[in-house]
Amino acid sequence: MSRPFAGAWSRRPRAGQGAWAVDVANPVPRSLPETGLGRGWEPAMIMAITVTILLFGLLTLHSASSVMAERGDLPHYHYVVRQGAGVLLGLAVMLTCARIPTAWLRRLAPHMMIGSLLLLVVVLLPFTESIAPEVNGARRWIRVLGVTVQPSDLAKIAVLVWTAALAVRKQHVIRKLGRGLMPFLVGWAALVVLILLEPDTSTACLIAALGTAIVFAAGARIGHFVLLGVLALPLLATLLKAGYRGPRWESLLLDPGGAVEGSSFQSYQSLVAIGSGGVTGVGFGAGRQKFGFLPEAHNDFIFAMIGEEWGFVGGLVLIVCYLALIAIAFRVARRARDLFGELLAVGVASLIGLQAFLHIGVGLGVFPATGLSLPFVSFGRTNLIAMLAAVGILLAVAREAPEGRSERAVAEGRQAGPW
Repeated sequence: MSRPFAGAWSRRPRAGQGAWAVDVANPVPRSLPETGLGRGWEPAMIMAITVTILLFGLLTLHSASSVMAERGDLPHYHYVVRQGAGVLLGLAVMLTCARIPTAWLRRLAPHMMIGSLLLLVVVLLPFTESIAPEVNGARRWIRVLGVTVQPSDLAKIAVLVWTAALAVRKQHVIRKLGRGLMPFLVGWAALVVLILLEPDTSTACLIAALGTAIVFAAGARIGHFVLLGVLALPLLATLLKAGYRGPRWESLLLDPGGAVEGSSFQSYQSLVAIGSGGVTGVGFGAGRQKFGFLPEAHNDFIFAMIGEEWGFVGGLVLIVCYLALIAIAFRVARRARDLFGELLAVGVASLIGLQAFLHIGVGLGVFPATGLSLPFVSFGRTNLIAMLAAVGILLAVAREAPEGRSERAVAEGRQAGPW
């Protein structure tokens, strides 16, 4: 089977270097240290970084949401308790996913995709408003028996697994436009259109970017994406001008420092919060923007709260944590047992990186308000559980990592099944 990016991804061990070190006299790779979730130090570091961000997120969420909770006649810890329940459930989902063989995920990929499509259809049907009510002009959630689920967050995981599985199946034609790339475009388009109808433009763009990253890592030609991007420009321009999106982009591109009202208000208050924090922040709990100045301080703009209370140093430490997690995910991809595992790890790195990058960009005024959560930090249990499920998939890939590249060749030779 041909290997995409063979030069970039292949790793030839050298004497005395790293976990893949080889004894010159006896060229057999040393066994990597075992942990509860697999060989090597990567699983332990993934867990440590994830738990660190989760704890920091709960701390920040309490400060960002306490005033809002008390104004709603709720205990100041209301949102933290709800998020904490999501953390516990998400960790259970993560550990479960970490134990699921990636071969099972490959078989389940089409079913995950179909399930996500059905949930997104349910959200939009006119007779399902009792369980999918309109909130702030959008229908994005399903509420049944007190449980709220956002199907578009679950769709991120479905796209990740489905795209990786199909990319393995299409390896022999991955560089062709018709037989190679077109099936991916059809699958992504089905999800993207349904999500745009909610409407949720930011999540739709994130899913398209996530799928593109995985297929590109699988060996697709960048020229095809450039061509499709150019052809899609008129449609994209029309889409961004329609509805609530137009004023946001106009205020960002045409008049970024203009009137502080309407679509510019949130971005302006976010910059005020970050600017007020300075280098070290005003102190935990001492932020002022949460007193009604910054809407959605506990969710869409929680990075602005981090900048205000923890300052440049706090924001930088959080960004470094994300970068470390992404770097380890790519390392796991290099050590993956087979191509499917490699693409899963690349997908997890892309999902976390893209969502964090877009959220932080909104807080810094680089992008208009998007509504994307900051991974593991923003309030929102469906997104939190989906992100922890992605980390679990990454741990599953790390758990199956072979001791030598020869094992990978054997594993790829044994791949079976239509997906």
